[in-house]
Amino acid sequence: MCKALIALVIGIAVISISPFIAHHWVKAEQLSAATIEQAVLIIGFTLMLQWPISFYTGGLLGLQRHILLNVVTIIMSTLRGVGAVAVLWLISPTIQAFFLWQIVISAIHTFFLANIFWRKLPKSESRPIFKKKLLKGIWKFAAGMGAISIMSIILTQMDKIILSKMLSLEMFGYYTLAGIIAMSPLRFSGPIFFGIYPSFTQLAALNDQKKLKEIYHKGCQFMAVLILPFAIVVAFFSSEIILLWSQSQITAEKTSLLVSVLICGTALNVLMHLPHAMQLAFGWTKLLFYRNLIAVVLLVPLIIYMTTSYGAIGAASAWLVLNAGSVLLEIPIMHRRLLPEEKWHWYLQDVMIPLGAAATIAGLGKLMMGNAMTQIMTLIYIIIIFALTLVITAIATNTTRSWMLNKLRKSMI
Repeated sequence: MCKALIALVIGIAVISISPFIAHHWVKAEQLSAATIEQAVLIIGFTLMLQWPISFYTGGLLGLQRHILLNVVTIIMSTLRGVGAVAVLWLISPTIQAFFLWQIVISAIHTFFLANIFWRKLPKSESRPIFKKKLLKGIWKFAAGMGAISIMSIILTQMDKIILSKMLSLEMFGYYTLAGIIAMSPLRFSGPIFFGIYPSFTQLAALNDQKKLKEIYHKGCQFMAVLILPFAIVVAFFSSEIILLWSQSQITAEKTSLLVSVLICGTALNVLMHLPHAMQLAFGWTKLLFYRNLIAVVLLVPLIIYMTTSYGAIGAASAWLVLNAGSVLLEIPIMHRRLLPEEKWHWYLQDVMIPLGAAATIAGLGKLMMGNAMTQIMTLIYIIIIFALTLVITAIATNTTRSWMLNKLRKSMI
């Protein structure tokens, strides 16, 4: 609900300041101010449509309808991407057409989620009404979550706001493209977070420390095995992957290093998701809030300085430094209060072992890669390296190795 309201406020704010953004903020070289203003206005409406999506998504998660929600999300995400390509190809290759399609698909997404949510609610003889008293017991936690959500949005979007002013529109476009690619690990982490968080909450309420430790480490290791091989392979082979996808040498040259730096920062960010879930399971929101607040205070001057000195790659480095600092500083503070004595287990078993395995295999793959490869050979080679990196990382990590051995024993019986 907090995220929903935040999306609504941001949407209204973007619509209100769209003339200022178009005429005084963005450094447009080839697009007219009127075109940019129309695009920003449409983006504002798109953001406003995100708030009911967030609301109904939260409702379905609360009803434990994870599989159904994931199916709808996959279908809508596919329509969002494929439909945008079709609109640009068959109807109008303009920025307005692209964002108008986003409005259409967001409206459809909202309609389906609302319909499913109301159908899946438990049957009741009384009509649904807003009950203020239900908020009294959770208002502190809700306020903390709201503050955390606001700070998280600022952290993830601040670089783009600043860079849209400091960089040319062309270079900002390359940075945005790199950011979209680099944020892809977040799509994998969501199902794990929402799948494990209810178990954390239940075990925290029961104060079952032994089971909580077990699930915590298993979840963190599984997250690392799922995220790190993908992120590290993309970081090492960013130039080749972008060239295969875009068929543009210029795009590959402009974005490859940005992708490598940004995706490393995102991978570190994702590794912190389950420690964050643990804090929330105990109703502890202060650490996350102050962490985000300090990060926001430091991030703005850091991005401005790094961008002024080193350009877009400086801003990307700020994202990496921010998340590395979180891993190094937040984990010790968290484990002083929650699951004491588990700090080094998290660093060594849950992170360093899968990270070392993934970096070793992907790094060796990069060193052994030939220079005179066709595009098909390059694609096949990267797929093989990713598969090897994933398998070796899984074997090197306790949780996934045990799971693989159990599956192997069962198949041999």
